Amino acid sequence: MTLWNGVLPFYPQPRHAAGISVPLLIVILVFLALAASFLLILPGIRGHSRWFWLVRVLLSLFIGAEIVAVHFSAEWSVGRVSTNTSYKAFSAARVQAHVGLHVGLEGVNVTLTGEELRRSELLSCPVLAVRSRVTPPPSAGNPVQQLNETIDYNEQFIWRIGENYAGAYTEALQKGLPDPVLYLAEKFTPSSPCGVYRQYRLAGHYASATLWVAFCFWLLANVLLSMPVPHYGGLALLITGAFALFSVFAFASISSVSLCQLRLGSSELTTHYGAAFWITLATGILCLLLGVAVLSLHYARTSALHTFLDGSVKGLESQAKGSSPLILNNPLHKQFWGSDLTISTNL
Repeated sequence: MTLWNGVLPFYPQPRHAAGISVPLLIVILVFLALAASFLLILPGIRGHSRWFWLVRVLLSLFIGAEIVAVHFSAEWSVGRVSTNTSYKAFSAARVQAHVGLHVGLEGVNVTLTGEELRRSELLSCPVLAVRSRVTPPPSAGNPVQQLNETIDYNEQFIWRIGENYAGAYTEALQKGLPDPVLYLAEKFTPSSPCGVYRQYRLAGHYASATLWVAFCFWLLANVLLSMPVPHYGGLALLITGAFALFSVFAFASISSVSLCQLRLGSSELTTHYGAAFWITLATGILCLLLGVAVLSLHYARTSALHTFLDGSVKGLESQAKGSSPLILNNPLHKQFWGSDLTISTNL
């Protein structure tokens, strides 16, 4: 053990790749806290209504969390390839690495992670063989370390309103980021011959705007479904699903734009729709189905709809029996009034 655990605090520290997005982590933690709070009070709900409320609240929280979380996700369009490519400018060194491209609504993430080298690959690259300065073992290096350097990059380039994508790319050039990162980031610059910057940026803006509208209608649907107007809540769910699908269609409009060929070394990187795209599509369809179900039950079987929303079958049965009066006779009144006094009460 040494002072500061071997770290020199007054010197530049080694870089570390970014992990999960902080706004995305905050959204997940907030909705998980709400779900945990509800689960803590769930044992206090009696009878079968406990399961009605469990399904209703958790399903609603899932829809709200998904609508907000996908704003900060970079998994709308993704691509990944393993290749042997040049590492830095003005250098003949090459690395075997995984290169990833992640496109979101607010920008693009480029990842570069070193891959384990085999003996045959190390011998085929003279630069790596000289740098190793030892007889290469059957498996040299580790999954993220080559050329005596840890290769683990996750760089983000933002194009949302108020951000300067070209400025961020210029800073990346000045920092001397690896060639694969700069190559992919350059394809999305406004001055790139690919011409995809404007299409991706506009698609991201429209998709983000429609998702925020869907979130507002999700809040309205929760309020209306808690009031004696469930059919308006069903309409709000329909509108929520419609705007969620509009966001998917807005982002899918970029598929008509032919992306430039992305060649990294001897491999080609191709993109496809990611998890955020498909989850948003599924959430939009789910909201449409829930809205149709609420409206159908409202016009076909109103009692069944109130049973689910109120979460109490016995409450409805007691209301149905409430039309029969309960008659109470008080015999003491005969002594003073000489007549039978009857009290009729509806419970």
